[in-house]
Amino acid sequence: MVRLCLTRDPAHFPNCNGDPAALKRSVAANEAAAIRLAGVAPGVYALAVIHDENGNGRLDRFLAIPREGFAFSRNPRIRMGPPRFEEARFEVAEGPVRQAVQMKYLL
Repeated sequence: MVRLCLTRDPAHFPNCNGDPAALKRSVAANEAAAIRLAGVAPGVYALAVIHDENGNGRLDRFLAIPREGFAFSRNPRIRMGPPRFEEARFEVAEGPVRQAVQMKYLL
């Protein structure tokens, strides 16, 4: 499965836990080349994506290093830990917005 989390709240990025306004989607990995999120209100958002290979609903880690694929809007440089909201933020205005993310696999 590929799981997406779209949030406007920096405090709930990147996992969206506890954010009732977050938009979450789960899509079969073989159908995830292009995912459309409709009805997103204008504003500033950040997107986090994980390739949940074992279907447990979370990003598995080994010694704090992700064991499954992940990506973020704007494809920020990955350092120790996830990027800050500001590094992944993008604006949604009227009309379609496209975010092309590149999955990263570390282990």
